[in-house]
Amino acid sequence: MDKLYEFLRSDIFLLILLGLIIILFILYISSLANLKKLKNNYSNFIKKLGNGNNIDEILRDYVKRVETVEAKNEEIISFCKGLDDNIKICSQKMGLVRYNAFKDTGSDLSFALAILDEYNNGIVLNGIYARDSSNIYAKPVENGQSKYILSEEEKEAINRAINNIKQ
Repeated sequence: MDKLYEFLRSDIFLLILLGLIIILFILYISSLANLKKLKNNYSNFIKKLGNGNNIDEILRDYVKRVETVEAKNEEIISFCKGLDDNIKICSQKMGLVRYNAFKDTGSDLSFALAILDEYNNGIVLNGIYARDSSNIYAKPVENGQSKYILSEEEKEAINRAINNIKQ
């Protein structure tokens, strides 16, 4: 143990350490030079790839633009979902039945018109034509039914609207 202690305190050991430090310093400087050379080669390669422009900057610009487009797409998707929800309660089903309300009038001038949304809610209109007058009656419809008494023509108009039957 004493010999090791003496060797560690000797001038030879210090010279060996000094030599190692000089070798490590030279390797460090060499690594820095190689890194700088590699960095320059990479920069030149990127410029050649981008036809004189820095492709790295171009790619960063494209990434920002893609992120912007993705954000706008999310906004558009959200808006479209809102439209899908709103359209369900818009009038989208119609059924029309023309009929002759009175025997003494010619032609089918009276009508029953059902206007319903996706959930079969809406109204049924009944226009009754007579020689001396014309009247229109409206009844609310919920789930394909009305709390008011419906005529056969009104029921048929609702059925046509629900089943998308053309006149």
